[in-house]
Amino acid sequence: MEGDVRQKVAKQLVKGYLVHMLVYIVAVLALLGIAYWWCNSQIWYSWDELYPLVHWLHVNVVAVFLGVMLIGCVAITCVHFYQMARMLELVTTAVDDLCSKRINSVKLPASLQEVERKLNEIMIGIRDSQQEAKDAEQRKNDMIIYMAHDLKTPLTSVIGYLTLLKDEPEISEELRQKYLDIAWNKAGRLEDLVNEFFELTRMNFAHMSLNCSMVNMSMMVEQIMYEFKPLLAEKGMDYLLETEPEIMVYCDIEKMQRVFDNLLKNAINYGYPDSMVHVYLEPKGEKGMRLIVQNHGQTIPAEKLSYLFEQFFRLDSSRDSKTGGTGLGLAIAKQIVELHGGKISCESSNETIVFIVEI
Repeated sequence: MEGDVRQKVAKQLVKGYLVHMLVYIVAVLALLGIAYWWCNSQIWYSWDELYPLVHWLHVNVVAVFLGVMLIGCVAITCVHFYQMARMLELVTTAVDDLCSKRINSVKLPASLQEVERKLNEIMIGIRDSQQEAKDAEQRKNDMIIYMAHDLKTPLTSVIGYLTLLKDEPEISEELRQKYLDIAWNKAGRLEDLVNEFFELTRMNFAHMSLNCSMVNMSMMVEQIMYEFKPLLAEKGMDYLLETEPEIMVYCDIEKMQRVFDNLLKNAINYGYPDSMVHVYLEPKGEKGMRLIVQNHGQTIPAEKLSYLFEQFFRLDSSRDSKTGGTGLGLAIAKQIVELHGGKISCESSNETIVFIVEI
């Protein structure tokens, strides 16, 4: 329970107690004052039936007042303690019901409205967290199955072609070289999958530190884009880079290269053939930047945008190795960007996908 809610409830209880005490004291003083005035306005004789009582009260007026006050204050205190105990019982019962999932929402008296609101917020947050954990666990389990499939496919090819080379010693040199090239490519695919999986595992279970320095980001992005020319050419794609010269950014150059690599691979894997990848780089503050990677491909549904950077999520459900990796690349990119104190986001509409990185 947040401090402001606790303070508000405590103030409300103390205020109610003090108001009741004040009302009681004023009422007792008023009654005693009226009684004293009425008694003094009358002529009393010793043979009057009420004279002994009135005389005794007149002599012991202070003691009577204090006694009445003490009894009333004790009674009021007991009533308020009972109310507080009852409220505590209601709150603990509500918490127990929430924990055991016997109710969908908490209902408390009006005096505990803030507590009721806070408990319901906590309940909703817990249920959302449980659902998110359940979804993440399901995606992880699916990903284990998918990874087994993704690993098995190239591994089967490697074993198959190596078996052919082993069992066919008289195979032609041209065919032998072809089989070796295929086995080599499939083995490289296996290595990429395993490395990507262990990279994310290392980030999750080990403390990852940054080795930051001032980096000429304009030059680094130009170099990375040039290195991706062969991959772009395979799909008939090209790129357009717009950047200001000498954009200096304080970051870990090795890890930021990994971010750009993952974003560009994603743009190529999910981009339309013969399309253009646009990359925009601009300064942000004294030592920061804003990078935009835009490509043309199938529009990403709005309900899937929030899952893009989650671990083990892949946009395509077919598990086609030609259109994606393990589903860890964007999750790794997000962790690196957030470790730099930045943010990464994605927008998609009209067959355009835009990734935005701000450091």
